[in-house]
Amino acid sequence: MPDSEEEIYSIMFSSLKHPARRKILRMLAEKPMTFSQMLDSLGVSSSHLTYHLENLGELVSKAENGEYKLSTFGAASVDTMKIVEEAPAVRSRYGFPLSLKWRTFMALLVIAVVIFASFSYVEYASLSQLSDEHELLQSRYDQLLSWSASTDTAITFLQDVIQIDTEEYQATLLSDTVEHRSDLGGVAEEILSIRLRTSEIHIDVVLRFRNRQLSRYQLSLFEGSLIYAQPQPYALLDNVKSLMERLSSFGDAPYLEDMRSMLDSVEEIGNIELAEGSMKLKVSVAGGRTEFLWLYTENGVDFSPKSLSLVFENNVLKELTDGWFLFNVGTTQLNVASEEEAIEIARNAVEGFTWTAEGVVVSDFTVLEQPVSAIFHPTLREEGVALIPYWEVTLYLDRAYPGGINRITVGIWADTADVRRIITASG
Repeated sequence: MPDSEEEIYSIMFSSLKHPARRKILRMLAEKPMTFSQMLDSLGVSSSHLTYHLENLGELVSKAENGEYKLSTFGAASVDTMKIVEEAPAVRSRYGFPLSLKWRTFMALLVIAVVIFASFSYVEYASLSQLSDEHELLQSRYDQLLSWSASTDTAITFLQDVIQIDTEEYQATLLSDTVEHRSDLGGVAEEILSIRLRTSEIHIDVVLRFRNRQLSRYQLSLFEGSLIYAQPQPYALLDNVKSLMERLSSFGDAPYLEDMRSMLDSVEEIGNIELAEGSMKLKVSVAGGRTEFLWLYTENGVDFSPKSLSLVFENNVLKELTDGWFLFNVGTTQLNVASEEEAIEIARNAVEGFTWTAEGVVVSDFTVLEQPVSAIFHPTLREEGVALIPYWEVTLYLDRAYPGGINRITVGIWADTADVRRIITASG
């Protein structure tokens, strides 16, 4: 019998021994269910459910709509459970239980019949259901058999853009979560966590997609180093240029091509700032860490969330964050254009401000002249993804007040000079 079939039978019978996995199979036998529905029915943590689904392997599959259902092998497993559970108790003709010897014999006989029937059923199902596409997927990804179709883009990114040789690793999908971000106007956000391992290498990768477009890539290298499918440029600038060309082909967005073109104006790596039209490039170097930041600018206002950031450590891309495609500009009007103006508005706003901590209403406090910080960072004001100029001013107090409060942060809309919020902070 082929090794793949032996593995299927091993998964089938090891799963039947585990009560939680039997329950999952019974639920899916009744109807397909989503991950959340199974969590509610089982009452276990998401990590435990993910563990059980991974161990069920070929017995379950995940459809494009996110619902899990039984495979042919899973259906055979459920039939096997029914045969065992519906078997009547055997008693002697005088109404007394059979001896241990006879009970053992009958149990072995039932198991033999079940195994024979299951083998026959699975053999028939294998011949009629397995397709060429499934065989190709099994040979290429092996460890990724239980992954959903939603990981295809992530794998393509790792292979084509980062150029990781995924065939050299044992790959595991740690988590795959999807939510609609109400604070971003209902944007669909999916976050995948992938582990790549060999005997000497341990890597975790997190990828975030917003509206099905790559928004963030984060690499955590715990042991060893990356295995690339292609030789990587030795010089960091050449590495960035090559990466941006691959990213442009992957993302197929005009702004990526413009960002790549700006790199031709960079002669050497250092702390520099360039601007072309509505695009600004900032390069920051600190030790072995180098960041390339392209951000949108209009009428002298830098809209930093609408940006692309690449962070390299020792010539390895550790982080990629892309908000350029998602955000747009709500207004470029500035009624509060300087730090000094923002700080003055903040100081006036906290006069008469009170807070309650540890049952005490605090109203008498002293704000220091220094230190003080004012950060300009456009943010969202209403539903949607339109950025509005915004200041966040932090005022420091002369000591720690009840609740450990030692500073107050004031948010100010730069277009209207209105105070958005006042927040106390400690630590």
